[in-house]
Amino acid sequence: MANPALPPRVRRRRMDRLIGTAPLPRGTRVERVMAGGVPTEWIVPPGVKTDAVLLYLHGGGYAAGSFATHRLVAERVAQTAGVRALLPAYRLAPEHRFPAAVDDAMAVYRWLIEEYGADPARVVVAGDSAGGGLTIALAVLVRDAGLPLPRALVCISPWTDLAGTGETMRTKAGKDPCFTPEDLHLQAREYLGDADPTQPLASPLYADLRGLPPLLAQVGEDELLLDDARRLVERAQAAGVDATLEVWPGLWHIFATQGTFPESRQAMQRLGSFLGNRLAPIPAVHTRAEKTATSSLS
Repeated sequence: MANPALPPRVRRRRMDRLIGTAPLPRGTRVERVMAGGVPTEWIVPPGVKTDAVLLYLHGGGYAAGSFATHRLVAERVAQTAGVRALLPAYRLAPEHRFPAAVDDAMAVYRWLIEEYGADPARVVVAGDSAGGGLTIALAVLVRDAGLPLPRALVCISPWTDLAGTGETMRTKAGKDPCFTPEDLHLQAREYLGDADPTQPLASPLYADLRGLPPLLAQVGEDELLLDDARRLVERAQAAGVDATLEVWPGLWHIFATQGTFPESRQAMQRLGSFLGNRLAPIPAVHTRAEKTATSSLS
């Protein structure tokens, strides 16, 4: 997450400059589309299955994050899972407070399965930090709307409790190199305004998790949000969800996205394998546009 003491535009520029400069691997294709009214990018690594889709929800505390900061992260997850990625630029706080990010994620998911025609059994959803919490909130909203759920979920260091009640908010203070409890509190207020921080779609730790798809949460042992991930998985398991927690010793917030040291690469490989292994066998499917074109030729 970016420093919440800085103005939002400054934070976003800094994030773009600091982590948005790495080039994509050669052969990766990027295409900008509007998905349900939300600016979105298709990111297609070479050699992946094009009928399977990773919907990737970026982090940044709901106030930062962009195509520039997360294009490479989405590509890495997609490449390891063997699929292509769809990366939305959802609206950011404080200009657009809760539930704008949730609404945009839902609009993109609806577009993907209802307009684009993707098979939900060939769709997986993942996100980091705030995007990890948004991944769970989206799944809850999809379930409650009666829409087909995605095949699997991955949360990287998810922020699931904006009320900040986890024990590790205290015990890991001073160990977490990324931010302080005060940083998280300020970031939560910026996103929520006067809204209740325990609303399930803002803090999915408090949501009814029954019926959600298989879930993997990865978290560093030394981060403030350790209990956000741990309690999420415990509550998901209690609700009957196939949920797995990985706590990586001595590591920090969203370490898996960095890809610059062995543990980061190992964690990325594990989450990619988790997603890839849970995708249904490849059926003979076509997008809605392809079906229309085929019928017009017959």
